[in-house]
Amino acid sequence: MFDHPNFPTATMIPANDVVLEVFEAGKQNYGNPIVLCHGWPELAFAWRHQIKPLVEAGYHVIVPNQRGFGKSSRPVDVEAYDIEHLTSDLTALLDYFGYKNAVFVGHDWGAMVVWGLALLHPSRVKKVINLALPYQERGERPWIELMEQYLGEDYYFVHFNRQPGVADTILEQNTYRFFNNLYRIAPPESTPEPGMMMINLAKAKSTKGRSILTDNELAIFVSAFESSGFTASINWYRNLDRNWHLLAKVDPVILHPTLMIYGEKDVIPKSENLSQFVPNVDIISLDCGHWIQQEKPEETNHVLLKWLNK
Repeated sequence: MFDHPNFPTATMIPANDVVLEVFEAGKQNYGNPIVLCHGWPELAFAWRHQIKPLVEAGYHVIVPNQRGFGKSSRPVDVEAYDIEHLTSDLTALLDYFGYKNAVFVGHDWGAMVVWGLALLHPSRVKKVINLALPYQERGERPWIELMEQYLGEDYYFVHFNRQPGVADTILEQNTYRFFNNLYRIAPPESTPEPGMMMINLAKAKSTKGRSILTDNELAIFVSAFESSGFTASINWYRNLDRNWHLLAKVDPVILHPTLMIYGEKDVIPKSENLSQFVPNVDIISLDCGHWIQQEKPEETNHVLLKWLNK
């Protein structure tokens, strides 16, 4: 399935009561691990441009399809996708390879998991690099409740939670169209289209902007999600309020050396108080949208390696 010159073959690894599909490169660099964590709706394959440069820089690169994605386990219970399970999968991966800690890199939802890992298992994290999604402050109200009030019931985070199964079915019926419309450098829109954004993308017959994927790359994403479906991966969203409760007594400050990479054209807003919660953070912005490491691979790699070599 992953027929790509820069992508390793998979190993199925038991971890934390699930089995993860893990892509590993640079075994000769054992002792210097870096773990790359994808977002939604992504795969380990989203890091295809970063693996070879990181290996050449001396890293043992570990790239899992996290639970719910690809050929990794897809537990039925919604609660199996909360932040405790997702971060424990990563610590179990470290145990499997015999590592005390590692550099962790996350994009989108993967960044959310890496932030959570630094909070819940700080000793297992050496450095943090996150793309697109800044640290999310735990306020006084659960996240979905807050989003529903300010962004409405059609906002996709809210829709996934309040109407379980609806979006899942539509995405599964229109998988090719959804990914073909999603992974694009789209021109900025003056006003957001009404309705649920992900459902709109799955149903839209016309596409806007240039695709960031080749036909072969697009086929890899489509094939994987046609096989797995969407429900397990969307269950990550269905644990946001549960995560809010689980993090209630955790020290909210992350002290690890951290790099935050934004896409200037991303719809996700930059954090106004990132250094308050992540005091040892360096911040970089690239001229791109949300799919940072896929849209601007060479620039992303340059920033990653320059920061790691500081």
